[in-house]
Amino acid sequence: MFRKLTLACAALAIAVVAHAQPAPKQATAVDPAVIEAYIKGTWKKVPDGWQARVEQDETQRVCSQYRNNPPLTEFEKILAREKATVVFPGDGNVMGDWKKGEKIAQDGRGGQFSDPPNMVNGGNCYACHQMAKEELSFGTLGPSLAEYGKIRKFSVEEAKSVYAKIFNPQSVQPCSNMPRFGFHRFLSEQQIKDLTAYLMSPDSPVNK
Repeated sequence: MFRKLTLACAALAIAVVAHAQPAPKQATAVDPAVIEAYIKGTWKKVPDGWQARVEQDETQRVCSQYRNNPPLTEFEKILAREKATVVFPGDGNVMGDWKKGEKIAQDGRGGQFSDPPNMVNGGNCYACHQMAKEELSFGTLGPSLAEYGKIRKFSVEEAKSVYAKIFNPQSVQPCSNMPRFGFHRFLSEQQIKDLTAYLMSPDSPVNK
């Protein structure tokens, strides 16, 4: 009996508190120009060329507008626009050296004020993905890529899809959180080929 009374009192208390909470206020629309001005205002003392990094292109603008969930018409526009930017290797081979790809995936350098001139950027893939199973530290923002090539039977077409995804993930999934490594020339063609091999080679630890 005591237990039932305790539960009833707890339920009543929760109901009273919930009823007492004020209704959430509707968000007030803010002029995008004001937001853009504030963002640019925080990047005054930067090296030449850095201001351009905070300027959104059409795809980024639409994804921001719809909070990464654009309506179908905008989704299809993004897909078509971004697919047109993907540049495949001239020789048609998208597979590089998986051992070099492993180093690129583990390398988080690049894109900072303190970087020395001509420093080679890394992919920092483990910040968002599980890849090789023996790795102890990895992020979970993106899906696990363990056994990626093995699951896809090391298909040549799947390797091409991987290359396109790394070059420009928006060409595969509009409003993806993944950086557009090739589109922004953050990684070279050879680096993207090496990362593709890291995911798709039967000898890669990703597929063991």
